[in-house]
Amino acid sequence: MDRIPILKMGPFLLVTIQVDMHDRLAMMLQEDLTGRIAAGGATGVLIDISSLEMVDSFIGRMLGEIAGMSRILGAETVVVGMQPSVAITLVELGLSLKGVRTALNVERGMELLRASVDESEATYGGPGSQR
Repeated sequence: MDRIPILKMGPFLLVTIQVDMHDRLAMMLQEDLTGRIAAGGATGVLIDISSLEMVDSFIGRMLGEIAGMSRILGAETVVVGMQPSVAITLVELGLSLKGVRTALNVERGMELLRASVDESEATYGGPGSQR
């Protein structure tokens, strides 16, 4: 069975979905990703969906659930590369993906994650804190 690769980039995990998502693959991604966050203490997750040309309600909900689980485990999630047709479909399905931050591309997504982590560390006294 295929798995979606999860790459570690410093404190972040990068997920690039290069295949059509089906329900079982989405559920495996959720399990793999939450396991990697918990095991490695990642502070951010970037999910590149630029290759996805269509989504259904299940895949849309899974993206929202992955972001929610990541947040509970202490990692911010940014979804990048959303095709206009995917955005239209999500809206038509009534899925707002609450708690999911988006960016146009990987570079802007990484900037969002870095800013979010820096802000969090300054607020809560982490390694980047000025206290």
